[in-house]
Amino acid sequence: MGDIMPALFLGHGNPMNALQSNMFTEGWRKLGSGLPGPKAVLAISAHWYIANTAVTGSAAPETIHDFYGFPRELFDVTYPAAGKPELAERVRELLQPLDVLRNDRRGLDHGVWAVLCHLFPDADIPVVQLSIDSTKEPEFHFDIGRRLGPLRDEGVLVIGSGNIVHNLRAYRWGEQGAPPFDWALRFETGARKLMLEGNGQRLVDFMKMGDDALLASPTPDHFLPLLYILGLQREHEPVSFPVEGIEGGALSMLSVRIG
Repeated sequence: MGDIMPALFLGHGNPMNALQSNMFTEGWRKLGSGLPGPKAVLAISAHWYIANTAVTGSAAPETIHDFYGFPRELFDVTYPAAGKPELAERVRELLQPLDVLRNDRRGLDHGVWAVLCHLFPDADIPVVQLSIDSTKEPEFHFDIGRRLGPLRDEGVLVIGSGNIVHNLRAYRWGEQGAPPFDWALRFETGARKLMLEGNGQRLVDFMKMGDDALLASPTPDHFLPLLYILGLQREHEPVSFPVEGIEGGALSMLSVRIG
């Protein structure tokens, strides 16, 4: 058995980050270069949010361009990482008796490839994606993360991709350098404090954490990937924040590293 893999939550933000060089993408590149080499990646993205739990089984997942209104060059981006069907089967095994569907047609959405193209630019590490079941309560997602824990001992890097604060209605479009809304800063600061204190499990109840939480996550899809990563945390394991910042006043780019 090799090193225990860390687990990561990445605030992915705008899909244009796939093409840009900025403080966030540079942080992802630095983070990737300092990781122990994983045998594979298991990714949980806010953008595969469906009414069941499923896992990609393709040996060659396509690059999904699941957005519109962006420059042509973004639609030309491909991330040709291989899949790993045996990892998909291992995930299904670990999550028994939950019925995890294997989807051999599904590729990788931008919540995955827009960060992995910086984390692992050579696309030389196999990637499998796990869906988020939109019908389940937050405790379910935390528990799924906990049950996936053995993967960390097997050389698999588990990555959640979303945003701790994600309110596009409040986002200050076109205002470069816009300061964060007070509620966005308070919620992110409170979440960081809980994680640093080893109380990250309290974030399972994020939807009950008052008005700031309702503004920070008006829908749960971008917050839930964090719960998978917190479920992977072991006792007394350190937490760090390798990438920080709030864009447009209402979009947290905070990254969380466990281990």
